[in-house]
Amino acid sequence: MTAQELARFIDHTLLKADATAEEIKRLCTEAVAHGFYAVCVNGSRVELARHFLEQSEVKVATTVGFPLGAMQSDVKRYETEAAIDAGAQEIDVVLNIGWLKDRADSPILRELRDIVEAADERPVKVIIETGLLTHEEKVRACELIVEADCQFVKTSTGFGPGGATVDDVKLLRGVVGPKFGVKASGGIRDTASALAMIEVGATRIGTSNGVAILQGAATAPVARY
Repeated sequence: MTAQELARFIDHTLLKADATAEEIKRLCTEAVAHGFYAVCVNGSRVELARHFLEQSEVKVATTVGFPLGAMQSDVKRYETEAAIDAGAQEIDVVLNIGWLKDRADSPILRELRDIVEAADERPVKVIIETGLLTHEEKVRACELIVEADCQFVKTSTGFGPGGATVDDVKLLRGVVGPKFGVKASGGIRDTASALAMIEVGATRIGTSNGVAILQGAATAPVARY
């Protein structure tokens, strides 16, 4: 894998509350320059990101129900619809963790299916916040996400008690099978960490350190992956 190939795994991310328009512009400029797959921004910045990326192939992903996932389902659906209207091309939605722990599978399925419908054939990535879950809950979350016809399971928001781990990515890949999307996100700051996630099954990497990751790949060949 070359640095250019590695770049196509990366969602270049800026989700901090105080992100300015100038920082969003820089994020998009870096994404174009390095060939990242997408940028991931908060909903209020989708239109701006689309403006900066208008002449590029870089996609705009945005968060829904972020970072807790605990709001009303109708709010999540509306947020998805608003994001699509603003130009979002991918949706990263936070699962209702409390419902999962309650074993309230039917409301979870209904909510996720509503979001998939609202996304109108655009990829939906479901963040399960692995740091809050038991092994059994991670497995059941994956099963529900597949059943709801989403496209990705994603490890973490980056705002929870823990980020992506190799063991979790390996577990998620084993549950969802070889063709489903797995996004590793949270705490991935260097080339070795990104490659380790890919090696065990991640098909996308969410990180605010994409430039540093590629710089590391450029100085240390990664062909063995």
